[in-house]
Amino acid sequence: MPRKKQAPQTPNPSSTAILALSELHFRAEALEKERQWLLKQIKRKRTELNNFVEQMRSVATEIFHRGTPAFKKLTSIEQEIHALFDEILSTRKFGVQTRQDILKVYRNLQMAGIISPKSLESEDDAELDELFEPQDCEDNSRDDTDSYHQHQTPVPQEPARTEDSRKIRQTFLKLAEIFHPDKVADSETQMRHTEIMKEVNRAYQDGDLARLLEIEQQYNAGESLDNLSEDDLSRKCQSLEQHNLILKNQYENLKMELRLVKSTPEGTLVSEYRQATRAGIDPLAQMLAQVEQEMQIIEEIRDFVKNFRDKKITIKDFLRGPACLVSMSQSIQEKILEEMFGIPMTNIQF
Repeated sequence: MPRKKQAPQTPNPSSTAILALSELHFRAEALEKERQWLLKQIKRKRTELNNFVEQMRSVATEIFHRGTPAFKKLTSIEQEIHALFDEILSTRKFGVQTRQDILKVYRNLQMAGIISPKSLESEDDAELDELFEPQDCEDNSRDDTDSYHQHQTPVPQEPARTEDSRKIRQTFLKLAEIFHPDKVADSETQMRHTEIMKEVNRAYQDGDLARLLEIEQQYNAGESLDNLSEDDLSRKCQSLEQHNLILKNQYENLKMELRLVKSTPEGTLVSEYRQATRAGIDPLAQMLAQVEQEMQIIEEIRDFVKNFRDKKITIKDFLRGPACLVSMSQSIQEKILEEMFGIPMTNIQF
């Protein structure tokens, strides 16, 4: 008698469903774990950025308060020098070459950054006016800018950015549905929900998905994975993947923003300030001491020009330069002026 063929065993539908559900649970838990890690990193990096920006403000404020008296005095002295040259060139009679030599001294002081650029009131000083006339530079800059923009191809909006905005809005609407003050009756809960919605609105306006998810987590507004069906878990996994992608972009943007802030002149100043402070050095005190040294030299230049105005020194002595510079060797002059003003001594001629 021929043996009957055994029918192939088919998996138990119930077991397959349980296995699929279990895999979805593991996947959702892994994605949720990744989300929590991203939220933690974003919060840490955001705090680091905010602290750095706050320290930039703090250092700038301290420089302003401690440095204002010295900087005001420097400004006053340089204005005196401007007034002295204006008086000398408008009231005293010089030969053409002598006048040009005096103008050259005045011009070089401005070009070296010892005093600020300023044109003379006299009509005979057209040469100096032209030297600091910004019109051509501005026109060229404007032409270059216009040319640049004319040759730029408009950048289309990235579809990914629109998708990110949609996901952020979905999270916002979900939280608004839960925490809208009008949906509760008692005044205490209304006040609590009003404060929560202020945070929600602020995060939404900033496009800050991480903050929205933090609020959701803080107030336990999220879904529990335990009671979700297979379809719900699939949708949950898809949503988590999309959220995590947005969070990764947000994290990278925060890191880039922090790098850019640190690379600015103000950011570099803060970094150097931190290093000096850790070494037990007061960098602002050092800066003010340097300003005081600069002030002494500029005061001597002011007195030197004043003596020439009062005819206490000859034209030859004036063109030779003040004692504070003449008495130094050429190398020392260059070192001091380069440290003070960032311009080689060869650019300054008396």
